[in-house]
Amino acid sequence: MKFYDPTGAEYGIPTFPRRLAPEGLFTRRQLRALDLRPNGQDVAAQILWFGRRPPGSRTRLVRAAYLYRLDLAAPVRPMTPSRWRAHRAMMRARRTCPVCTVTYPYVIPTSLGCCPGCADYTAALAA
Repeated sequence: MKFYDPTGAEYGIPTFPRRLAPEGLFTRRQLRALDLRPNGQDVAAQILWFGRRPPGSRTRLVRAAYLYRLDLAAPVRPMTPSRWRAHRAMMRARRTCPVCTVTYPYVIPTSLGCCPGCADYTAALAA
């Protein structure tokens, strides 16, 4: 079976195919759904699978998800007022256009680098 290496001899850490991880091992998302965090523990195992083929490529990418032990996980730290302030400041920076300095109610697309209005204006100037 591809990607089945419970001893870690081939991949360095225990490796399992999708949906065959042993009990007690969870991904970060699964831990977060249980209001837990890895708590600084090392990766206990990994899941490997083939992802989609990039356009124009003949090979498939190998994707990985790291697994952590549930018994070593700790509760998620609560959000304090200071953390909420820092979070709001970070989000405000992501919502502010660097060109026109207007703060929008949505996150500025990183693909454009500025708000859509400024992107259209600079594209019109370039044409």
